[in-house]
Amino acid sequence: MTFKQRISSAAKHQWIWFAVWVATTLLFSRWTGSPWIALFILLFFDIYITRFVPWSFWKKSKHNIFRKTMEWVDAILFALVAVYFINTFFFQNYQIPTSSLEKSLLVGDFLAVSKLSYGPRAPITPLSFPLAQHTMPLVGGKSYFEKPQWKYRRLKGFGKVERNDIVVFNFPTGDTVALNMQGADFYSLSKLNANGSAGVRSDRRTYGAIVYRPVDRRENYVKRCIGLPGETIALRNDSVYIDGLYLPNPRHSQHNYLIHTDGTVISPDLFNKLGINKADYYTQDNYGQVVTRSQDLAGVDSLNLAMFGLHPRNGNNGRIYFSIPLTEEMVTQLKAKPFVWEIIKEKEQPGTSFYYPLNYDTGWSRDTFGPLWIPKRGATITFDSDAPFKVAAYERCIKNYEGNDFAYRDGKVYINGKEATSYTFRFDYYFMMGDNRHNSADSRVWGFVPEDHIVGKPMLIWLSLEKDKSWFNGRIRWNRLFRSARIPA
Repeated sequence: MTFKQRISSAAKHQWIWFAVWVATTLLFSRWTGSPWIALFILLFFDIYITRFVPWSFWKKSKHNIFRKTMEWVDAILFALVAVYFINTFFFQNYQIPTSSLEKSLLVGDFLAVSKLSYGPRAPITPLSFPLAQHTMPLVGGKSYFEKPQWKYRRLKGFGKVERNDIVVFNFPTGDTVALNMQGADFYSLSKLNANGSAGVRSDRRTYGAIVYRPVDRRENYVKRCIGLPGETIALRNDSVYIDGLYLPNPRHSQHNYLIHTDGTVISPDLFNKLGINKADYYTQDNYGQVVTRSQDLAGVDSLNLAMFGLHPRNGNNGRIYFSIPLTEEMVTQLKAKPFVWEIIKEKEQPGTSFYYPLNYDTGWSRDTFGPLWIPKRGATITFDSDAPFKVAAYERCIKNYEGNDFAYRDGKVYINGKEATSYTFRFDYYFMMGDNRHNSADSRVWGFVPEDHIVGKPMLIWLSLEKDKSWFNGRIRWNRLFRSARIPA
């Protein structure tokens, strides 16, 4: 059959489907700014009109097993392509793994994350297995090819990151990962190791292989955006200040408290009614025994009591619970209980944890942090004053995120081999924090989130599971299903 005959024999419905795909392809090509995508029109023209390539040859096979197998292969391939397309440009599934955003978003919430809210990021590693972030399910190994890697580019979206938005992003310091300790920040591990990063890399038995991951293959995190590009953030006694102005805490924000009772054991039922997970009041000691985070203070002398600012009453030392995360509303409810004597917000002792920037002794803590300026695209910093601090705070932005060679020697900064007295940033950066302020590894620990790490905005909680309960006794949180994930501050 000739080319003209094939065209003239095409049915009306074939032309309709071809027209639909042509329109879709042209719109998508314009949105992405890539004219090469329009070449797919030739493919659709052959599939629906000319049919030179026998795309469905297997349907005519007389071998039933082969035909059935190819039906499954065809369906699976179509599903994988569709999932890849949707996952890349429109929506992505994300599960809340930690309690850093309690009680705004709960551990076990499954979110539909909109990539259209801030504009989808064009794939950086385009050749990858759908739904696998960096590791193949079941079989292990990388779920993506290292090459090709495309430069960062973001398509047009409905808006931009605003203050108090809950944002999903790629973990900025997840570029380097110790495979045996993937839940830990590699740079914090290096800080703790006596021999630094070299010690971590050489001890494969403890840390495993050290691998590098491209931006879009780093772990997904979710936090609330507190600081925007060009602003200066500071924390004073658990309160956030932006450019010197007080920023109220989110309505569901939590802090850790010490609870002092008259000796009464707080029941799991009461903790459950308050919305406190078992993991928040149970821990494990070095022997693997499950123990409560409470300690009976009977027999403890007044000096030890005084260390916590506590006092016995009528000779009764009572009982205390340590590091219980509570919202202000939960504190009010507990204070109303007749057996509760005192509830005291915990203070972190200076020097007990590491905070950004890791290689500079600021004396900052989770409660008292900054002031720290957040880089902005087009803004310039100078190194003529306070250079050691600026190097510690912004070296990672200049070197790791913006791809420059950076060195600091004899009090001078060298960028791409040349002495530099200033630097102009190419990206916008954001300061992210969890609502669970005392139990959140966030920008206070690992620094800024560059714009090319932004993934999207949670829109919907489509499933929510309570890990401490069985399937037939409250495992599914029915009251959270299909609720908006756009939790206001």
